[in-house]
Amino acid sequence: MSPCVRPLCISILALAAYSTPHIVIAAEPSASTVQAASSVTITKTETGIVAQTAQGTITLEPWSARDIRVRFHKDAAWPGTYNPVVIAQPTSVKWSISETPAAYQIATDFLQVRIDRNKGTLSFHDQSGNEIVSEPGGARVLADKPTPTSAVSQQFAIRDGGAIYGLGQHQNGLMDYTGSSVRLQQVNTDVGVPMLLASKGFGIMWNNASVTNVDVRLPQNHGLLGIRSEAGGGIDYHFMYGPDADQIIAEYRSLTGDAPMMARWTWGLWQSKERYSTQAEILGVAAKYRELKIPFDAVVQDWQYWAPVNWGSHVMEASRYPDPKAMLATLHAQNIHAIISVWPRFDVGTANLAELEQAGAIFPPVYNNVYPAGKGKWYDPYGPKGRAMYWSQIMKNLGTVGFDGWWLDASEAELGGNWGELRNIQTAAGPGAEVYNAYPLMHTTAVFDGMRKDIPEKRPIILTRSAYLGQQRNAAITWSGDVAGTWDVLRRQIPAALNFSITGIPYWSVDIGGFFGAGKLDAAYAELFTRWYQFAAFNPMFRIHGTSAGKEIWKFDTATQKILIDYDKLRYRLIPYIYSTSWNVTHNKSTMMRPLVMDFRTDVQALNIPDQYMFGKALMVAPVTTPKTKARNVYLPGTDPWYDFKTGQRHEAGQTITVAADIDTIPLLVRAGSILPLGPVIQYADQKSDEATEIRIYAGKNGQFELYDDAGDGYGYQAGQFSVIRFVWNDASHSLDIAPRDGQFPGMSKNRAFRITCADSAVSKAVQDIKYTGQGVTVALTGCR
Repeated sequence: MSPCVRPLCISILALAAYSTPHIVIAAEPSASTVQAASSVTITKTETGIVAQTAQGTITLEPWSARDIRVRFHKDAAWPGTYNPVVIAQPTSVKWSISETPAAYQIATDFLQVRIDRNKGTLSFHDQSGNEIVSEPGGARVLADKPTPTSAVSQQFAIRDGGAIYGLGQHQNGLMDYTGSSVRLQQVNTDVGVPMLLASKGFGIMWNNASVTNVDVRLPQNHGLLGIRSEAGGGIDYHFMYGPDADQIIAEYRSLTGDAPMMARWTWGLWQSKERYSTQAEILGVAAKYRELKIPFDAVVQDWQYWAPVNWGSHVMEASRYPDPKAMLATLHAQNIHAIISVWPRFDVGTANLAELEQAGAIFPPVYNNVYPAGKGKWYDPYGPKGRAMYWSQIMKNLGTVGFDGWWLDASEAELGGNWGELRNIQTAAGPGAEVYNAYPLMHTTAVFDGMRKDIPEKRPIILTRSAYLGQQRNAAITWSGDVAGTWDVLRRQIPAALNFSITGIPYWSVDIGGFFGAGKLDAAYAELFTRWYQFAAFNPMFRIHGTSAGKEIWKFDTATQKILIDYDKLRYRLIPYIYSTSWNVTHNKSTMMRPLVMDFRTDVQALNIPDQYMFGKALMVAPVTTPKTKARNVYLPGTDPWYDFKTGQRHEAGQTITVAADIDTIPLLVRAGSILPLGPVIQYADQKSDEATEIRIYAGKNGQFELYDDAGDGYGYQAGQFSVIRFVWNDASHSLDIAPRDGQFPGMSKNRAFRITCADSAVSKAVQDIKYTGQGVTVALTGCR
């Protein structure tokens, strides 16, 4: 037994097994050191422990019961990497130190980290002592002279296989990254986010914004996970243990910020193209949607609305847009919202560029004091002065006009070549090599903070081409970039979206039909567009965009139009479900677009399916990604029954079935125990209707659902101005409990009409109509079985 060290007396047990209860050590202001016959010396601080090893200093700090921050550095005074990501402080958490002849250990209620007393290597264990991952010898490397590819590297040994997910959005077609290498560098169509999750139940948030490679070499029984970053003075990461993915993502959001509520209109159909060139064209598109009674909520103005050589002016050219304010007023009167493209790039000679240069908020030239041809100059969002000035210029010229949101194109930033030139620039936050990947976070922060301050009546909404850790707090939806309109690219969008979503940033979008490739809207392209559109109807954002003369719904043939309109109407019927799911994202740190591992982690067959996912927790989507398809196979994960959304047919779990997938059908399955709210068909998301909301019960398991509602925009929800109606299905008694309404908000309808139905072979069967006045009621549904 080690001696007691003053002034903090620590009784350390020579534990035979780590399942033995550990000694809890009360935090004291002064540090204490545990000396032992080993090459590692342990010092306890107020926030964790510091281990001195022959290789350097290891700092372990519990930030919560499921999250321990790990730092390794040679300089004892090293504060950690550049990190604008973490905005939280460590929570008050109980932790303990203990010892065996082989290792020291710091433990919380859910996670244990052991330091080998001789080698100084770490291993991570669950609360029962089972190993999750460990470090092999030489796992941590800090280069004395950093090279362009490896200044900092870390390896983890993972036993018993499993799958690795996350790391942002990548166009490699992979769901599980096992056996591959993933490069984290912000470029168009590829988004680097250094957060990974494993099916074994852990997550790693790598606090390093430099260009990074993640190598996943995991044989079925044992392998290595390697992370290499180009810059950085040390190793800095958070190790999180769930084991469920939702728990890990909740830890990540607790560190980096919650995703705020988007306005309800955000979840409707958006129409865009590259590009609407006049005020008359935009108004004509909007009017046509309303004339044809096709549900629709937003129109998008893409780039080059400015006069020639005025990139970055944020001014619409008067000859083509004679009265932007009147244009926005007309759209708003039709209950149509509008967002507009703004870039971080400025043409030489613009007043905005001169103002930013005067403030020192423009990047210096990259190539021998010359900017890349045609690339203009780019502003520096790494400093608060640059961010505030950038937003003020947007607000002065576009915010006052009445635009509802902002499309941040080229948010990587796109500095020419392979867009890696930022690594050679000194930014307001330090060397570009160290802060490179964080550009989109800082850029979206400028616009989010500005809109939150200057347009307080509207919830911020940002569409952006890139992302980084923490970006969910900026009301940002990332789209997959300028992808081509091909079947193979469509197929790759699904795992790209799912890995982005499980990274912890919940909102993603795609250019329906692909950005490039729609030279003409012939039969072959109409089929591809239809399948892409069906997939996008079950994405967080539902947005048509691309090159060519435009892909407005009425430009397709009559048969295609009918399919597109049917799925548009279904999307609007699902608005109550989607909006409630978005509340769950904000309030409970949940995820909308969910790879199967999130809900079926213990089902081995579900771990590497790249073309099925959950949309919310009720609907499983199986997009069609091949031409001339009539049917496709769908795996039914878990142990509970599934229902075909279209036919109502019930299937047992744990099997692969063949389902109809003709051109007007995207396979949708619903979990038993689901309660699915389906509103009436409306013309825009905030439209009021006296028609009943269908509450569809999928029997076979107990279930519940919280139907959320608020004013649809503004910040009243943050002050408690919202309502929740809780539905609970009891499968044994075949009864539905509708709880008393919890909460209220200005403009709320006191009475609701609900039509309670049961899923069956006829899709849904009307069972009982309820006039809900806010009081609790129980509905007997003997027909739901």
